[in-house]
Amino acid sequence: MSETLKTLKSRRSCRAYKPDLIEEEKLNAIIEAGTYAATGMGRQSPIIIAVTDRKMRDKLSKMNAKIMGMDNDPFYGAPELLIVLADKDIPTYIYDGSLVMGNMMNAAEDLGVANCWIHRAKEEFESDDGKKILNELGIEGNYEGIGHLILGYAAKPFGIAAPRKSNYVYRV
Repeated sequence: MSETLKTLKSRRSCRAYKPDLIEEEKLNAIIEAGTYAATGMGRQSPIIIAVTDRKMRDKLSKMNAKIMGMDNDPFYGAPELLIVLADKDIPTYIYDGSLVMGNMMNAAEDLGVANCWIHRAKEEFESDDGKKILNELGIEGNYEGIGHLILGYAAKPFGIAAPRKSNYVYRV
């Protein structure tokens, strides 16, 4: 079996992280993988925001938790995250951003970096606080949050994959 297929089969969402930051070269490789995701007509509608600053990470965690109506950390203690947003003026923006997330998730797995897709980026960046963050970063445009990719090293081992459902594939 190819290494790519092994990576795809072994990736699991992690919901418990060590506080250790990942190495810069691994972070850069994960980001680069995202930039090579397929996009509709090659328009490259997504952008990626790398969050390695603890204060910003914690601010985003609180914003995300508020949207959920809870107080605990929806980023499960992960020390770093990548946020994908995509240009709503491009008809394929949701698909484009989702493919960026998938590429980065699988690249992280390949590099031994635990990860998990966390939702509510749309609501975060539609809020006044989210718009302010984008403005402070100099990001202009009609962007919608697609997702957060939390990153770090797993605090405990992963279990085995659940069996695939029997009606996953239909052949014609």
